[in-house]
Amino acid sequence: MPDLRERLWPYLGGIAKQNQMKALAISGAADHVHILLCLPATLSVAKAVQLLKGNSSKWIRETFPKMHFFAWQKGYGAFSVSISGVDATVIYISNQTEHHRKRSFREEFIAMLQEHHFEYEESILD
Repeated sequence: MPDLRERLWPYLGGIAKQNQMKALAISGAADHVHILLCLPATLSVAKAVQLLKGNSSKWIRETFPKMHFFAWQKGYGAFSVSISGVDATVIYISNQTEHHRKRSFREEFIAMLQEHHFEYEESILD
């Protein structure tokens, strides 16, 4: 739903701003969103995700009547990015539409986990 994405990215940025977060990049594909955020020291990653998912899912249900049962999936992936990696991460996030024409979310996520030496169980990724 291109119209949803075109409106959702700025909405997510607004949620971030209202909660003292700084959204440096927001983009995604049909089945997921990538957001690069700067969080204040007083806000945990879990709370940031709760605010973003909770407020945006309510807005989606109210704004797009055909999506009145919308809910984000349970869970999320979060990675820290050093200041030296911010520019590359912004570019990576802004190229999501093109990127996902070649690689599925699952393939991408597993590659990220492996690249950063995270232990994981493939069964929980389904």
